[in-house]
Amino acid sequence: MSIIDPSAFRRFEHKGWQDIASRYHEGFANVTTQSVAALLDAARVGKSTRVLDVACGPGYAAAAAAARGATAIGVDFSSEMVEEARGRYPGIEFREGDAEQLAFSNSSFDALVLNFGMLHLARPEQALVEAYRVLFPGGRVAFTVWDAPDKTIGFGIVLSAIQKYGDLNVAIPPGPPFFRFSDAEESRRVLAAAGFVDVAVSRVPQTWHLPSPETLFDVMYNGSVRNAALLRAQKPRVLEAIRLEIRQMVAQRGNELPMPAILASAEKST
Repeated sequence: MSIIDPSAFRRFEHKGWQDIASRYHEGFANVTTQSVAALLDAARVGKSTRVLDVACGPGYAAAAAAARGATAIGVDFSSEMVEEARGRYPGIEFREGDAEQLAFSNSSFDALVLNFGMLHLARPEQALVEAYRVLFPGGRVAFTVWDAPDKTIGFGIVLSAIQKYGDLNVAIPPGPPFFRFSDAEESRRVLAAAGFVDVAVSRVPQTWHLPSPETLFDVMYNGSVRNAALLRAQKPRVLEAIRLEIRQMVAQRGNELPMPAILASAEKST
């Protein structure tokens, strides 16, 4: 196993999201927004709830919380993503912020959510420790991540195509395993280790409706970070073979890919 340098991985992720912030909405939003309602339900977000949306991206979860009557704040380490969120939802407060070192006092929020943000953190355990700190006793945390690649077919197609024609072992800063929290037991363990109780883990069905067979490759190449790095590291001839394989596999499924999420939630002990 590669040794993770948290600072190097954070720089890698930060640069990636700075570069692609404006492209996220046209890429993954179609599917990642599908789990927002379940995420907020798991965190018991309702009227007057004070909720922090961590790694907020374009602000979808914060906006959905505000629509329920909650007081929502979004934080993201990418200034470009913060600008995207502010542009989409000017009535909501968005700030630059570090999930692993939140700039809020102890016991400031009733709920804290991360919609697919755990996947992009160098030290996700530390982010949960911070979540515990800023929540009131009895407050709820909830996060979504992707299910395993044999179930999230979009990722499975891309990774199998790279494995078939190219090389998965490319020189990018190693980070926590992308599908680490697809394992329900690992999600339970890390929440309990941070001090949370009443841990629950479930699966949220989602389907990625793609406009064309080319879309999956285009989104992964132009609108992701780790998967884009894997693709960009391939030789041109190999990359074209990968692209054609991905296109064929998507077309065989009628441009509709199962992309379930794992939803984990828990409560700060009183």
